[in-house]
Amino acid sequence: MRVLVVEDDHSVAAALTAVLAKHGLQTTRAGSGEEALHTLHTDNGPRYDVVLLDLGLPDQDGFEVCSRIRRHTDIPVIMVTARSDVRFRIRGLHLGADDYVVKPYNTAELLARIHAVCRRRSHEPSASTGGKRAGVRTERRIRLGMVTLDLAARGVTVGGKPVVLTRKEFDLLAMLAMQPGVVFHRDDIISEVWQSNWQGTRRTLEVHVFNLRSKLRPASLIETVHGIGYRLTAPSAQ
Repeated sequence: MRVLVVEDDHSVAAALTAVLAKHGLQTTRAGSGEEALHTLHTDNGPRYDVVLLDLGLPDQDGFEVCSRIRRHTDIPVIMVTARSDVRFRIRGLHLGADDYVVKPYNTAELLARIHAVCRRRSHEPSASTGGKRAGVRTERRIRLGMVTLDLAARGVTVGGKPVVLTRKEFDLLAMLAMQPGVVFHRDDIISEVWQSNWQGTRRTLEVHVFNLRSKLRPASLIETVHGIGYRLTAPSAQ
């Protein structure tokens, strides 16, 4: 995985790139907004999987950099900044940022968020690959035992009969169904489905899992992995 670190503070950038390298991520540093944009738009340069974008850059505000990135590419962008006001978070997300992390941050959480946004993008169709991504199921219909998901129509049937799901219930089920058997951490599910890291969302997740189990057959289709999260299992999902 290649990460573009956009950070003007050399010591902060050095510490971050060292941690990312320790976990197997390849990093390139850009010290300004223009350098970041030039790096991303160089045709013969390396392709990046995610951008970690500081907002306090010397030449221009990180919000403007994010906006300019979005005009040319859908690469995942995580804003990493000391600006903790919720208004900044909302503005960043509206401009197209995939996530927003406030300094000082927990390194393990940042790594989890990097993998979460990359996994979320891997679930989306890609024009350059004809809508297919390696390692992820891309059928428009996914059959899991008696349950069938129609990703395009956002519909679900159980035994051929339609089942009404809320928007978040469908998003949660689709996330698990795209990679059956894979254990998803609760925090990753919350980040992806609810676009939040608020701890109170954990209870909301449990309620949604309970509701899904009551609507699907068998109820054991969604399995709890204690201390970690959830995975989807079905005899035909292997």
